[in-house]
Amino acid sequence: MPAEPGMSEKRKTMTPQEEALLRERVGPLLLRLAFPAIVAQLVNALYNIIDRVYIGNIPEVGGRLLTGVGVTFAIIMVINASASLIGSGGAPLLTMHLGEGDRERAAHVLNQSFVYLLLLAAMIMPAIWLTQDRFLYDFGASEATFAAARNYLTIYTLGTPFVMISLGMNAFINAQGFAALGMRTVLVGAVANLILDPIFIFGLGLNESGAAIATVISQALSAAYVLRVLTGGRLAVGLRPALMRRIDWKTLWRVVSLGLAPFVMSSTEGLLQVVQNSTLQRHGGDAAVGAMVIISSIMQFMLLPTAGLTRGAQPIISYNFGALEFARVRQAVRKLVTYSVIWAGTMFALVQLFPGAFVRVFNSDPDMVRFTSPLLRLYMLGVVFMGLQISLQNSFVALGQARRSIALAMLRKLILLIPLILILPRWFGYRSVFLAEAIVDCTAATVTTIVFVSSFRSILDARRRMAEAGHAG
Repeated sequence: MPAEPGMSEKRKTMTPQEEALLRERVGPLLLRLAFPAIVAQLVNALYNIIDRVYIGNIPEVGGRLLTGVGVTFAIIMVINASASLIGSGGAPLLTMHLGEGDRERAAHVLNQSFVYLLLLAAMIMPAIWLTQDRFLYDFGASEATFAAARNYLTIYTLGTPFVMISLGMNAFINAQGFAALGMRTVLVGAVANLILDPIFIFGLGLNESGAAIATVISQALSAAYVLRVLTGGRLAVGLRPALMRRIDWKTLWRVVSLGLAPFVMSSTEGLLQVVQNSTLQRHGGDAAVGAMVIISSIMQFMLLPTAGLTRGAQPIISYNFGALEFARVRQAVRKLVTYSVIWAGTMFALVQLFPGAFVRVFNSDPDMVRFTSPLLRLYMLGVVFMGLQISLQNSFVALGQARRSIALAMLRKLILLIPLILILPRWFGYRSVFLAEAIVDCTAATVTTIVFVSSFRSILDARRRMAEAGHAG
């Protein structure tokens, strides 16, 4: 598909990264952009467990403090999801405008998104401080663990602006084709946290408060690095104070509507864990809850490459969608689906053949390994379909299809998975909680595939008509 007439004039100042998005072979380009994103996802996951590792090893009180800090993670997920709401919604819009050759609109989206993130942080901080006592008890804090949970969360919340900047604005670095640079912004915070945690926890004897202080400092360093990148002049578009002076409500709506699907996926994870654990406790006891904790951890790490692949594909899809290079859009979607399904299929085979090896990574107790292994096999029966569903749903986001991506995100967890978890155990026992995941993976992937295949061509046609109408005007 030829580019929009007159667009070559706008592209005279393309960066090398934009040239690559437009002309480099799609398969190798996707993998090159995905690899740093996968590393960043892995580092970010480790970032979240570093505190737990150090706190759990505090002599005598480590177990109690670890339980208290663990209660806060559902709330912390909401903070991270709020950053994703703006970052995942604004980044595809920015890349589409770059593909159109319109850097002013791209810069407008980036700078407005920065303002939205700061406003979100200003609302989230007091909201958490005013409600945290009630929610911590609701999420499982006891009299023995409440103090540790409250201490950690109160301090952690101080770093909310840094989380918003480091996670939310990092997406705009990746969206411009600077995946390796985006990875380094994550590494800065993770390495700092790894160094600072033992100093504040053990050296200064601050326990869970020390872990929270170390995390806030690390987040601040990561945010500072992101700001340096966004103001350094290396990117196609960066931060410009002149574009932050007033709120553009129309742009806010576009960003938020497109970011709602990733937000729903992230923010409902805490709700899902509460429903799973409470149901398993009622029907299967502590052993079933422990098995789900292990299996969820395994699944989290297995999905990191898929998340990295979608981040690598997003700028390719969005840029070429904006540039009317639809052949490359199709190639990028096909490659993303292929790589995601291959990875998921490989993980499926390994889990079915060697489930105990995966369980032992998190718990080496022989009884727990024997109990959890068949449940892991059951849980992972639909993982190949999950790879398909995630890749196509994120392709909708990259194409700017807000309503479809939101509907599909809600379908999987809120409409299908949580009701099944609540209903099935009444007749089939606790094992059906693990089977529900596989049932939903297959169902959601089937629906997503049908919706994507039936609407993909019309999305491209609508984009072409919009470009033609804009050129005629």
